[in-house]
Amino acid sequence: MPTIKQIYLKRNDKIKLNKSQNILCAKFRKGHFEGVLNVLDRFIELISPQKMFMGEKDFQQFFLVKNYIENKYNTKVHVCKTVRAKNKLALSSRNSLLNKKSFINSGIIAKKILSLKKEIKKNKKNYKKVIFNLKEELSKNFDIKIEYLECRNTHNLSAIILNKPFKLFVAYYINNVRLIDNF
Repeated sequence: MPTIKQIYLKRNDKIKLNKSQNILCAKFRKGHFEGVLNVLDRFIELISPQKMFMGEKDFQQFFLVKNYIENKYNTKVHVCKTVRAKNKLALSSRNSLLNKKSFINSGIIAKKILSLKKEIKKNKKNYKKVIFNLKEELSKNFDIKIEYLECRNTHNLSAIILNKPFKLFVAYYINNVRLIDNF
């Protein structure tokens, strides 16, 4: 097992995201993914695993790590399904910071976004307007601050979703707790 010193050793060769990767959480959490990639780069280099497993809840992180690690190392990165509470809220340690009302409301928000995805699957042409309308409704009815609610294809995270598999990505603050998810 690597030591803390080995993992957090200062290096001159810093990993930088390119402009097209500076979207979703990367846009709001400057340096976060660069730090994740730097630490994982050292970790993989030291232990040379054959496989790595990551949660799907932070799909952007999985996407960036998979592309970086699999292009540089002989490690296969696998995604693990998001586990959800009965109310459809993704399980997360952050949920313990939510009061009962916020937990319930976050479940309702998750269900509304799931419904939105079904609607977009039926008609991908007007998806931006439908997303805008849901953002307005959620902000007003649940007193949340939405950082983003966006539709992105799963191949390259671009906003081009016609004839592509896609996910809806969301990050919002409810009662000062930041939640992220994708559907």
